[in-house]
Amino acid sequence: MDSCAPPEPLSWEALNDLAAPEPDLVHGPTSARARLRLFGQEEAAIRVTLYRDHHAWCPYCQKVWLWLEERRIPYRIRKVTMFCYGDKERWFTQLVPSGMLPALELDGRLLTESDRILEALERAFGSLGPGMQEPRVQQLRQLERLLFRAWCQWLCVPGLGATAERQARETFDRYAAAMGEAIETGPGPFLLGELSTADLVFVPYVERMNASLAYDKGYLLRQRHPAIDRWFSALEQRPTYLGTQSDFHTHAHDLPPQMGGCHANGSAEQRHLSQRIDQGPWPIVDGTQPDPETSQAEPPQAAALALARVLKHRSALLQRNPLAQDFDRPLRCALTTLISGRPCPPPAGSAPALRYLRDRICVPRDMPLHAARRLRRALEAAASLDPEAAGLQGPEIPRQHRRDQNPLPFLGLQAG
Repeated sequence: MDSCAPPEPLSWEALNDLAAPEPDLVHGPTSARARLRLFGQEEAAIRVTLYRDHHAWCPYCQKVWLWLEERRIPYRIRKVTMFCYGDKERWFTQLVPSGMLPALELDGRLLTESDRILEALERAFGSLGPGMQEPRVQQLRQLERLLFRAWCQWLCVPGLGATAERQARETFDRYAAAMGEAIETGPGPFLLGELSTADLVFVPYVERMNASLAYDKGYLLRQRHPAIDRWFSALEQRPTYLGTQSDFHTHAHDLPPQMGGCHANGSAEQRHLSQRIDQGPWPIVDGTQPDPETSQAEPPQAAALALARVLKHRSALLQRNPLAQDFDRPLRCALTTLISGRPCPPPAGSAPALRYLRDRICVPRDMPLHAARRLRRALEAAASLDPEAAGLQGPEIPRQHRRDQNPLPFLGLQAG
C-alpha cells in the first residue's frame, strides 16, 4: 500500500453509524422540521394549523411560530414556498389567493397577517404576558415599527453618500438605544420583565438586523447595544427561540430578494465581516470578543447532528450539486473531517462543489446554528485541501431571487 496515498474517506455505512439519532419532532424541542406539535397532548386537541415557509425565512411566520411554541398550543404545520425561491403551491393560492404568509386556521377559520393572527390566538387561548392591545404593548409595537423603518432606510437605500450613510446610522442607533432603554427599565431581561408577546414582536426583525448590519454595514448590534445583547442572551436560554433562530449567513443572503436589495457601505470593517460570514472562520470574531451571533456554547452533538441532516438528504445532495457529476467522494471527505476531525483531501477540482454546498446550508431549516458552523468548517477544510482548485469558490449566491434554494426538488427526492 502506498504510504503517500491520501486517507480514505469513511463509507456511508460508517458515517451512518456516527450520526445523531432523530429527535422527537412532535413532543420534543422546537424544530423547523416539525409538521405536528402536540406538547404531550392528544392529536384530537388540535385546533390550529399554521401555514409557514419551507425555509423558516419569513419573519412574520417566526413571530406566530414562536407564540405557539411558547404557549404550547398543539398545532399542525403545512409548509409553503416563498415567492423569492419558487412558485407558490397551487393548493395554497386556492386557499389564500394573495399567497400571503403566514396563514393560520383556527377552529376552521382562516386568518392572515401576523398581528391579526396573534390577536385571534390571544382570544382563543389567552395571552403570553400582556396582550397585543394593552397600552404598554401598543407603545412597544410602535417603537418596533420605528426601528424597522430606520433599519430599512439604512440598509435598503442604494447609493448613500457619506453624510446620508452617517445620518442613517445615527437614526438607527437612536431607535436601537430606545429599545435598549425599554429593556433596562423592566424588572428582567425582557421588555416587560418576563417574556411576552411584546418580545416576540421584536424578535424576527431584530434578529435580521443583527445579521444584515454586520454583513452590509460592518455594524455589530449586540456589541454596540449591551441591553439588546442581554435580551438576545436571555432568548438564547429558551429552546423555543433556539429552534427558530437563524444565523448571519442565512439572513445575509435570504434578505436581499425579500427586501428589494441590501446595500453594503464598502467600509473596511464591512468587507472583513462579510468575508468572514461567507467564508469563515467561524465565529466571525476572534476569541477575545463575544460571539455576535450567539451567546450559546457549542453543544457536544453539533457535528453528529450536522452529519445526520446531510445523510437524510444524501440522495438529493448528490444529484443536485450542479458543479460535480460525482459528488460522492468529495462529500464523504468533508463528512469524514466533520465527524473525525482528521484532514481528508477531496478529489482534484471538487473545491467549488464543496463550497457550493457550504454556501447553501440554511439555518434553522437544515440544522441549528452550531451544527451548521461545524458543517461549513468541514466543507471548507476539505475544499482547502483540493490539490488543483483549493482557491476556487463556487458560483455567487443570487441576490435578485433564491431559486437556487427551491425546495421542491429536495422534497421530491427525500423530504426532511
